[in-house]
Amino acid sequence: MSDEHRTAALPEVAVDRVGVVAGDVTLLAPTTTHVDAGEVLVVRGHNGAGKSTLLKVLAGVRAPSSGSVTIGGAPVSRRDRMFRRRVSALLGAPPTAPDLTVEDHVRMVAATWFDDRGAAEQSAAAALGELGLEGLLRRFPHELSSGQQQLFTLALSLARPFDVLILDEPEQRLDAEHVERVGETLDRRRSAGVAVVIATHSQALTSQLADRELDLDRRP
Repeated sequence: MSDEHRTAALPEVAVDRVGVVAGDVTLLAPTTTHVDAGEVLVVRGHNGAGKSTLLKVLAGVRAPSSGSVTIGGAPVSRRDRMFRRRVSALLGAPPTAPDLTVEDHVRMVAATWFDDRGAAEQSAAAALGELGLEGLLRRFPHELSSGQQQLFTLALSLARPFDVLILDEPEQRLDAEHVERVGETLDRRRSAGVAVVIATHSQALTSQLADRELDLDRRP
C-alpha cells in the first residue's frame, strides 16, 4: 500500500495504551491518543505527569513498557531511516560545535537530509528567517541569549524535512512576542500537512494552535 493511501486511512501518529514504568515508578500511565496529518495535539499536565516521557516514546528515544506506537502506520524505530526521515523532534538542547556559527549549524542539518543542495539551502534560510534569526547568522551558539538559543534550536528542528514534528515546551525562555511568532511558524507547518505534537505549559500557545488537547492530569 502506498504512503498516500496508508496515511489517508490511518492517523499519522497512533498511541495505543502506552505506559512507561521504571522500577517501581510510573513515568507515564497508560495513554491512548492519535494525531492526524495537518493537526496539532497539545499535551498538558503538571510537571511529572509524563509529558516529556510520552514525547520521548513518540520520538523513539525511549521504549514503552506497555502498549504500542505507530508513525505513518509503521512501528517506531530509530534504526529505521524512514522513521528518522519522518520525525523531527526537539526534546532538549542539542549538542553544538563551538567552531560553527548559527547559520553553519542550520545549513548542516538541512544538507544532511535534502538530496538537492538548493532545496537544503532554501529550507535552512526559511527556518532562520521565520524565527527572526537573520541578524544572528555569524554568531556562535554560546554567544546567544537564552531566548535566542531556544529559537536557534527550533530552527535546527525545522530546517530538515519531516512529516511529524515533536516539541517539548518550545516556548521556554521566550517572551510573548516570540511565543506568538513560534505559534505562527508551527501553524504554517500544520497547514502544510505536518502532524504536530507539543508539550507545553503555555496557554497562549495552546489557544493559538491546539486542534485537540491531551491533559495527562485528567485521564480516567
